[in-house]
Amino acid sequence: MDTELKIFIERVKEKTGIDVKIYADENSSAIDPAAFSERDPEGIISDTENSRTLFSVNTKTKKYAAEIVGAGDVERTYAKLISALGDNYFFKDNELKRSEFYKSVLFGEISYSQYRRYMHKFRIEDAPCFAMIIAFDKEHAAEINELFLSYGGEKNDFVLPIDETQFAFIKFSDEESVEYQSSAEYAEFLSQTVFEEIGVNVAVFIGGTVESAYDLNSSYSQATAAYRMAKGLNVNSGVHSYKDYILITILEDLPKYKQNEYMSVLMDNAAKEIFSDKEMTDTAEEFLNSNLNISETSRKLYLHRNTLMYRLDKIERATGLNIRKFSDAVTFRLITMLSKLVK
Repeated sequence: MDTELKIFIERVKEKTGIDVKIYADENSSAIDPAAFSERDPEGIISDTENSRTLFSVNTKTKKYAAEIVGAGDVERTYAKLISALGDNYFFKDNELKRSEFYKSVLFGEISYSQYRRYMHKFRIEDAPCFAMIIAFDKEHAAEINELFLSYGGEKNDFVLPIDETQFAFIKFSDEESVEYQSSAEYAEFLSQTVFEEIGVNVAVFIGGTVESAYDLNSSYSQATAAYRMAKGLNVNSGVHSYKDYILITILEDLPKYKQNEYMSVLMDNAAKEIFSDKEMTDTAEEFLNSNLNISETSRKLYLHRNTLMYRLDKIERATGLNIRKFSDAVTFRLITMLSKLVK
């Protein structure tokens, strides 16, 4: 056990008379939450069967699971108090700035009591929210950085640089405003704004909406997963929700032999030539990303309409898939995903 943590536990015993048992880490099998009857929003777990209460104690380097005897309301109160005292003890010299606070929330590196304290300190009103990742080319970083910083600080919303080619954007819902009906619609607005202001196409990846900012780590993880899967498909612009990539997640979970089995059914030699031709696959992907819109695809690829039509016809002759039809477009996307997974 961490020496500093041992001192803290001894002080708790000395001041309150409460014995606190510490587990090696928060994910110990001894605290499997499925075995417990109740769980507080703060992460307090009441194991009534074994008459114990479990909670987290965070140090500067690790999150531990702690246990005290008893599973009633009094013990839950003690657990919350000890957890909060731990935060104060271990982090008293490590006050977070607003950006550091949001980063800790996104990465799931903050306890509930810390979260509540900083929400109050920064006067952030909790509400349903979601995380987005804005990805762009490094050469346009300065222009995009200047533009997006103007969105930070608007009520609870916050823009957080992740690296030279990514921002995380935290967006809270605004019940008073009906301007944007969904997270995807707001993301489309952001993408269009960047293009209109500085003439650059960005990619926006959206996580699911969560009920509280404390759960933003889940939304951010989904946005990150969408980003990873889109990069695997060479998608570098447009708006993409994690839900759009659920199919890839399902395919990734298949055994490799099943992936190969499906590929042998879906792709013959003529089709393989198309999928090994980068020009053709890039054209098809842009067409799918443009919602099967001929004019929009031609504009984005700087192609004459007739050239685009010729390529789509060539794809149909080789694969038997007319991707101007929705059902065939879905099959084409399925083959694209599988071909990347089996490599």
